[in-house]
Parts: sequence; C-alpha cells; structure tokens
Amino acid sequence: MAVRETGRGGADAAPHEGGCTCGDCPHGAREGHRRAVAAFLLKRDEFAAGQGLPAAVAHSASASRQWVSEELAQAAEAVAERGRAEGAARLARLWRRTAVVVWAGVVLLLLGQALTAVGTGWTAARTAGLVAALVVAGALTAASWFHRARGGVLAPVIGEDNRLSTSRAVAAAWVLFLAYAVLVLVGRLAAASGSRERDALIAGLELARGAGVVTVLAVVCGIAVLVRRVVGLRVLGQRLQKVRADRPRAADLLTDDAGRGTFADIQYVVICAVALAFAAVRLARRPDQLPDLPWGLAVVVLVSAATYLAGKYAEGGRPVILSVVRAREAGDLDAPIRTGDDIEIRGAGFVPAGAQEADRLARMVVRVGAVNVHVPLVPVTGGFDNPTDTLLTVPVPAEVEPGRVEVQVVTAAGVETNRYAIDVTE
Repeated sequence: MAVRETGRGGADAAPHEGGCTCGDCPHGAREGHRRAVAAFLLKRDEFAAGQGLPAAVAHSASASRQWVSEELAQAAEAVAERGRAEGAARLARLWRRTAVVVWAGVVLLLLGQALTAVGTGWTAARTAGLVAALVVAGALTAASWFHRARGGVLAPVIGEDNRLSTSRAVAAAWVLFLAYAVLVLVGRLAAASGSRERDALIAGLELARGAGVVTVLAVVCGIAVLVRRVVGLRVLGQRLQKVRADRPRAADLLTDDAGRGTFADIQYVVICAVALAFAAVRLARRPDQLPDLPWGLAVVVLVSAATYLAGKYAEGGRPVILSVVRAREAGDLDAPIRTGDDIEIRGAGFVPAGAQEADRLARMVVRVGAVNVHVPLVPVTGGFDNPTDTLLTVPVPAEVEPGRVEVQVVTAAGVETNRYAIDVTE
C-alpha cells in the first residue's frame, strides 16, 4: 500500500491554531501530513473505481492510465513533502523527550536505592551510584541539547538512512553501562579512606575480573563499525537497496526497512538486553569491581552478534529481470511485441524494502532501448496493481526503433537490473 492510513482521534487529532497546516510547528506539520494523506487516499480510491477521469482521456485506456498515474504521482509527492516536514518536526522536539527519559531513569534509581536502603542503611556505594547516574545524565542532556536538531541523545544511533541502527544502539547501551560502572568505582575510590579499601577498588578494575564484559564491549562496538562498512559497500556495489526513511522509529531496532520483524535483529537486541540486565545486577551486588560477566553468557552474546552480522551479509540482493513478454488482455490475439503495446517485465526485487510509498513507486523507470519510460501507477482499492516487486507493466513508446532492443529497470533506490533483450516489430 502506497500510504499507510492509521486511525487517529481524540485531542491529538485536533487542528492546531484553527487548522494550521504549516511546517513551522509540530502541530501544523502533523495536521498538514494527515490532510495530505486523506486527500491522496480519496483520490486513489476514486481513480480505482473509475471516477474523476476527464472526458478528453476517458476514451483511451492508455491515455487515461497515463493521466491517472501523473495525477497520483503529483499527489504522492505532496504527501511525501508533508511527511518529511512532520518527520523533521518530530526529530527536532525528540531531544526534550530523551532528556526527560534520562532524568526519569535517575529518579527511578534514587527510588530503588531508597527502598533497598530500608533496614540496611545508606551506604557509600549507593552515593557513588547516584552521583555516577547524575554525571551520566548531565552528559547525555548536554549532548542532547547540542544535537537537538538530530534527535538528541539518539543522534549517534541514527543511521544514514534516517532509521535507528540496531548495531549502534546495542553498542551505545554497553558503552553507557560500562561508563556508569567505572564512574561508580571512581566515586567509591574518591570516598575511600583506607589504603586497603583503595587497593581493593583498584584491583576491581583488573582485566581478570572484567574480561567477559570487556570482550562483549569490544565485539559489539566492532560489530557496529563493521556493519556500517558492510552496508555501505553493498549499497555502492548495488547488491543492497536502501531507501531513506522520513523519520526514525523505535520499531527500527527490531524490523527491516519495510517494517517487518527480522530474526537477526530481534535475537541480538533480546540477548544483549538480558546480558545487560545480568551485568547490572552483578554491579549492584558487587559495586567494588567491574561486573564479572560469566564466560558462558559472554559467549552467548558473541554468538548472537555473529548471527546478526551474518544476517546483514545475507539481506537484500540486486533486482533481476527474468523475462519480458507482451501483455495480453482477454480476447487479444497472440502477436509479437510492437510499439505501443504493453509489456510485462517479470523478475524480483523491483520494489525495495521501504519503497512502497507512492512517491517512490513513481520514481521507477524502465529503459526500453534508449528511451526512459516511467512506470505508470495503476490504482486499485487499498493500494496499487502496478508496479509490484515481481511484475511491471509499461508501454513500448513509439520512439523505440523496430529491431532488437534491451530492457532494463531502474528501481526507486537507483539500482539497475540486468539487461534483457527483446524483439520489437513494426
């Protein structure tokens, strides 16, 4: 479906300032996008039902199809422009939300420490933990303000395709946790009064005690760098199609570019979250040393990271044309391909993940010889019948000279398929 329609209601659906649709405020961008989506869906369904066609083109199937495709492409571009404005507005105000979440975490830590201190008393370890949390929260808030136009603290984990990166998010979580653990030890060391206690705290930083967690940190950080390199090289080599998203979403951590859940990402996030929870409990129990992550759990995380990396190598693929035939309607006689005929291009990978929106479908081009033919949008109720991921229907333009010509598809991601030769007769 080109544009996903979601039900909205309540106070959030109310227009801003009497129906503002400008892109200068979050409410106006959101309202403008909703109106553009509603107008596009109405127009698409009207055309799918055969309504709204001008009399000048209604007599010709090819002319009406071309006119409908142009109208839908223009409407889809308006929706895409409104969507980009809404995404920018959401991203600009996201830094405040991330800052609120960070300080809410500090408050929850304080409450947890206060509850666990009942009966046992307040200790220096609890003070060190709270001070470390304040330092980390202050640093994250400052970074969030400096990157407020790019999503606040989420800016480092947003990929080049404007989606949240699973590998970077996991690596950032481990980095923040280890930084917090070291700050706890620093606070304990600063408050220590005896030399024996200071020596014990310094010994808690030895590699023998934190080898497991340090190994996991090295691997997840390496995976984050390697995945960026792998994806970049595969995109440049046209072995992977990437389409930029309008805005990052939390679901990006568990899904592919099309919004479908992926096993490699889900298992990586779940296992790393479990390992982080275990390490946090170990730090709470033994705040005088780095969390001693057992090697068994560390190996599980390493296996999960290897699975995630293998999934990145395996995903995607170059689009391919398998066959090209003359499109035939009921009652037509069998005949060779002539100029003006419709041809069906059968293959795979024509619509990359994340390119199901109408404005991106309208960017698809088929080269027939030396002529570029834009793939027409053929609406049906609830979506589009053309183009699809495995089948494209385009007319052979009159500018194509009879003879043997090559057909090639250029997807919305800019990736070219193989060339397929066909014979065009007079």
